[in-house]
Amino acid sequence: MTKTVLLQPDLILGDTIIHLTPDILQKYQLKGLILDVDETLVPFREKEASPALKQWVAETRKVVDIWLVSNNLSQNRIGGIAKSLHLPYIVGAKKPSRRKLKQAAMAMNLPIEQVAMVGDRLFTDVLAGNRLGMFTILVEPMVDPAIATRSYPIRNFEVWLSQMLGISLAVTQHNFTKSEESQEMEI
Repeated sequence: MTKTVLLQPDLILGDTIIHLTPDILQKYQLKGLILDVDETLVPFREKEASPALKQWVAETRKVVDIWLVSNNLSQNRIGGIAKSLHLPYIVGAKKPSRRKLKQAAMAMNLPIEQVAMVGDRLFTDVLAGNRLGMFTILVEPMVDPAIATRSYPIRNFEVWLSQMLGISLAVTQHNFTKSEESQEMEI
């Protein structure tokens, strides 16, 4: 596999994770999700999941198994978020290492091809998932509205470098009916 293939997400959502609908998951025949935590699910300094995220998890877990896998070493913070979402988790993953992703996928008892790695970073989340042969989904980061204008130099650099390498970061379009689009927006 070339470096560019390893950095190319299979799906670019173009929005935050709460816009990843069961319809999209079923379209790609996904049965499991491994989710990054920091800025994929909650802003970096937050210790709790939002009500909207809790609702998204409750709806999404009806169609897929979900595990949290974070590079963060804070057992208290990541464990607290996982507990509030009623999800199993792993800390200290060292992504782009594949080891902890493989551990979570094995715990789901699903073939790797039916599990998606979902995250906001190309050089950790997408790279780790692609190295393992998972379906990879790039989402926009969850940010604290108080600092929403803050720049994200590492993520911005990753995007710039990826584009220089020829990676397409165009948002994946989905063809849903009007009623499906309305339901998606209600989440």
